[in-house]
Amino acid sequence: MTDYVHKNKLAWDSSAHLHKSSARWDALCAGFASPGYATFDPTATACLTQIGLTGKSVAQLGCNNGRETISLLNLGASSATGFDQSTAFLDQARTLAQIANKPATFVEANILDLPADYTARFDLVVITIGVLNWLPDLQPLFDTIRRILAPGGQVFIYETHPILDIFEPDAPDPFRAELSYFRKEPYIEDKAITYTGQSPDSTAPSYWFFHPIGDVITNLLQSGLNLRHFKEYPHSNREELYDIYAQRDAKLPMCFTLIAQN
Repeated sequence: MTDYVHKNKLAWDSSAHLHKSSARWDALCAGFASPGYATFDPTATACLTQIGLTGKSVAQLGCNNGRETISLLNLGASSATGFDQSTAFLDQARTLAQIANKPATFVEANILDLPADYTARFDLVVITIGVLNWLPDLQPLFDTIRRILAPGGQVFIYETHPILDIFEPDAPDPFRAELSYFRKEPYIEDKAITYTGQSPDSTAPSYWFFHPIGDVITNLLQSGLNLRHFKEYPHSNREELYDIYAQRDAKLPMCFTLIAQN
């Protein structure tokens, strides 16, 4: 497991320059120059409002370039700490925090093995799209979440639905199931990781793991967390390539929100 996590770190680090040279990066820099700017979509914003951020100490696991960690502060959190293992993306996160003039803290660490100093430190842990599937095993993640949450603290997850992993949106027939929902071996990609899902550049290989919804919920419950909310949605929070699945009358579950309490 440690080997897979390390290889994914190399893949993200080697892809970071593409993100910083994109129009999305320019938009983030411009956005965070304005007070109160936040990048969460309406679904995530509604859930975070329901939970309540005011006065809370929040951690984001797999924070990438920190855009959402900083957004948590702009939405009322008293403190926000982003954890990620990619050195290059954390450099971008600190740049955005300086632009926003917000005291976000960014820590380079394997989110499956956070230092003991963070035990019972946070009122809320946030995980968004593109975290669960980079991990070969979810049980250590949920064990870590429970450990770093204060008593009564909550975790909020807004992730892509695993049903989408059976499709290839750029295949000749994108509506034909290409992969098993219950696939055990990782999907290996040697292209750079981008938010569009397409890249001409080769890079260090990355490893994408399949986690059915049943596994997500079971591992969460086995950690001792208490499930409070679970909802599926027919819209995509993934790369634009997947928007084709939201444009049909026969709707698929394309993302989900989950809230659990310590």
